[in-house]
Amino acid sequence: MIRCISPIDGSVFAERAVLTPAAAKDAVSRAKAAQADWAARPLAERIALVREGVAQIGAMNDQIVPDLARQMGRPIRYGGEFGGFNERASHMADIAADALADIVVEDSTAFRRVIKRVPHGVVLVVAPWNYPYMTAINTVAPALIAGNTVMLKHASQTPLVGEHLAEAFHSAGIPADVFQNVFLDHQTTSDLIAAKSFGFVNFTGSVGGGRAMETAAAGTFTGIGLELGGKDPGYVCDDADLDVAVETLIDGAMFNSGQCCCGIERIYVAEQHFDAFVEKAVAIVKGYKLGNPLDPETTLGPMAHKRFADEVRGQIADAVAAGATAHIAPFAADDGGAYLTPQILTNVTHDMRVMREESFGPVVGIMPVKDDAEAIAMMNDSDFGLTASVWTQDVARAEAIADQIETGTVFMNRADYLDPGLCWTGCKDTGRGGGLSVIGYHNLTRPKSYHLKKA
Repeated sequence: MIRCISPIDGSVFAERAVLTPAAAKDAVSRAKAAQADWAARPLAERIALVREGVAQIGAMNDQIVPDLARQMGRPIRYGGEFGGFNERASHMADIAADALADIVVEDSTAFRRVIKRVPHGVVLVVAPWNYPYMTAINTVAPALIAGNTVMLKHASQTPLVGEHLAEAFHSAGIPADVFQNVFLDHQTTSDLIAAKSFGFVNFTGSVGGGRAMETAAAGTFTGIGLELGGKDPGYVCDDADLDVAVETLIDGAMFNSGQCCCGIERIYVAEQHFDAFVEKAVAIVKGYKLGNPLDPETTLGPMAHKRFADEVRGQIADAVAAGATAHIAPFAADDGGAYLTPQILTNVTHDMRVMREESFGPVVGIMPVKDDAEAIAMMNDSDFGLTASVWTQDVARAEAIADQIETGTVFMNRADYLDPGLCWTGCKDTGRGGGLSVIGYHNLTRPKSYHLKKA
């Protein structure tokens, strides 16, 4: 059984039985059998059906928002994920015709030479719980549009998400075997991958989970896309708009209880602004209301599970024991369980776990730096590379800094955002591959060359 333990009160919110190995193989067989007919449909028809499925999710939002609060703790005041979900799916639908267009090298009286993009077949999407709709749609929408059939295995913390997506896409007219929501245990998932069940696997989750995916796929030559988290830095230059930088970076560190793939986990501030930045940051965090996510007044909900909060508490305790300063006194709602006081730390060093390991919670360490060179060195001193945020009034300076940061995306004067027009990618232990944008379509298809000699 897969069990979702609600972070609100520790109760079992949902239970679902996993597929037996035989049933899982049958689901793969049905997906494979349905794929050719789905790919043969006109591109415009596939796009329209995906758009309608997205609209159906929007129509369900009043139900989805409290469901999310109960499953993973995000406050209902933020209204769910449909804005970003719709933005990403709509962009991929908008660019599909161009992204999937044939590349005609020659079409003369003698030869037709062309490169086409063809679907992989069956795509397995393994999605995380932290932004369960937006992370899933990143791959589900373009995979379906490109002519693949899709099997979605969602996180055990958010089992209702896959069910809602299946309901929406099926009601839109996408055949049941073309998009399947499946409940699988880890071993069955690994066995299916090892058996070459899929043409492509996209996984978003932990580094350990990514290693398990690569191990399962070893020797199969299955394409794998991995996004495995980060330790994303922000750098506040000496010419930054300090008020805007503080507001955006602290929101990027604390929103969703810090449970964001590209959340800000460490901040480096030009030394002349350090004290003012910390003072403003502390004032913002002290203004949060930690509490039940179903309460519209709550601005910070519980973490998705007590074990996640325990990891963050451990990192904070270790840092304080090593000399760090914690600036936020315990909140009244902090119960020692999933409800966790947000924390700002100074006097931190890169010898501390909180500055090296992924926290994925409402804590951020802040350090002063003397110049761009020191900031770049500190930002690159990490095993991860997902995003980085640079704050300056000088675009050329920002781009010069960005050129030297080992990361997948660099923001200037913003943070914690996924632009569907740009490739979502990472480096180092964050993983490999690329989603969204034209490149997302390239990864969800393979090139096929036609060399046709005319009579």
